[in-house]
Amino acid sequence: MNRQFANVKTELPGPKAKELLERRHNVVPDGVSYGAPTFVESAKGALLKDVDGNEFIDFAGAIGVNNVGHSHDAVVSALQDQVDKYIHTGFNVMMYDPYIQFAEKLAELAPGSFDKKVMFLNSGAEANENAIKVARKYTKRQAVVSFTGGFHGRTLMTMSMTGKVKPYKFEYGPFAPEIYHAPFPYNYRRPESMDEDNYAEYLLKQVENFFITEVDPSQVAAFIMEPVQGESGFIIPNKKFVQGVYELCKQHGILFIADEIQTGFGRTGKYFAMEHYGVEPDLVTVSKSMAAGLPISGVIGRKEVMDGAGSGELGGTYCGSPLGCRAGLAVLEIMENEKLNDRAVDIGEKVMGKFSKMYGRFDEIGDYRGLGAMCALEFVKDRNSKEPDKELAPRVLKEARERGLIALKAGVYDNVVRLLMPLVITDEQLEEGLDILEEAIEAAVVGAKV
Repeated sequence: MNRQFANVKTELPGPKAKELLERRHNVVPDGVSYGAPTFVESAKGALLKDVDGNEFIDFAGAIGVNNVGHSHDAVVSALQDQVDKYIHTGFNVMMYDPYIQFAEKLAELAPGSFDKKVMFLNSGAEANENAIKVARKYTKRQAVVSFTGGFHGRTLMTMSMTGKVKPYKFEYGPFAPEIYHAPFPYNYRRPESMDEDNYAEYLLKQVENFFITEVDPSQVAAFIMEPVQGESGFIIPNKKFVQGVYELCKQHGILFIADEIQTGFGRTGKYFAMEHYGVEPDLVTVSKSMAAGLPISGVIGRKEVMDGAGSGELGGTYCGSPLGCRAGLAVLEIMENEKLNDRAVDIGEKVMGKFSKMYGRFDEIGDYRGLGAMCALEFVKDRNSKEPDKELAPRVLKEARERGLIALKAGVYDNVVRLLMPLVITDEQLEEGLDILEEAIEAAVVGAKV
């Protein structure tokens, strides 16, 4: 294949990267993982260049952080302007206008026909922590329900809510108390006797029984749900299930929290993925692509719920940094000007079309799925048994890297390749990246059979 954008000139890691990798292992803990064994020198749009001059198409987007692409001119310009004025004053010491502007924009865009308030934090995990704080304060209840397979962060509270043991929870207990896990639909692996609607009804009944066997609903402050489970392999719940859980929450005075940290800001073709399900979350947590790589997160919620906390009970030293707010405002402007929600739908259609052809070629692909530009392939050893193939996914990613494509692994069984390419990717870059992925699958499959 004639490469226009991907150009790998050296082995990975190359000479410069190999030296940096040795230094990295000497000083950085092994628990801090990495995917590609190389180091970036520059990045623009959907393209990466490493220190050895190797060029890659980016289908990872820093784990969904770069929906507007790397170093977008509008973001860079906003940051340069802000740095010239001030970098940090602490919003709880001397406030600044970008915080207010960004909060107003998000309150307007977030789902829900009610008055909202917004607070900013530093990371996705911190946003989820604070959403739980706010929910407990407002409801005067302690219990929190998350879902099997969900991922909400690596802090004590968010690790406790996360519904996968390795690598997130193993040997890190004891965990935060009053955290419960309800079943979540995994449609590819549902019982063969059930269609999607019957499966959703069955799981909703399990959630109702959960109130009998695990925790009384009068003690539950909130349910927290990802509209699409990210780390578990882009598992998309049935609309009937999401609406059913939402109605149960309303019935029992429980707050419904949408964790939009990976799904937000155009990834699924909407500003917020919960818009696909027709529900209005009481609280929404956001981070990742909201500021094109700047470390900022937020909680958006019903005015009366957000005002349940007293003065000084929420916040932090760096929460809502001016740089993050300015970058976030630039992101929203880019999304509107470049129609990135529409672009996500277009990308998703192209990817799923390619996946359909790959599915016809490779029996090792058990399932392909996506919502907007949030697309994934699940690898199996046998399509009939659906036995996960956790060895194939990393081989595919390695073969892809060697050809100039960066992508990510995911999945409950570590057998999924997920794609989070920047939404500004060109059609030519997208096509080349998908062709490389197909080549990588072929090479990985052949290699496994030798």
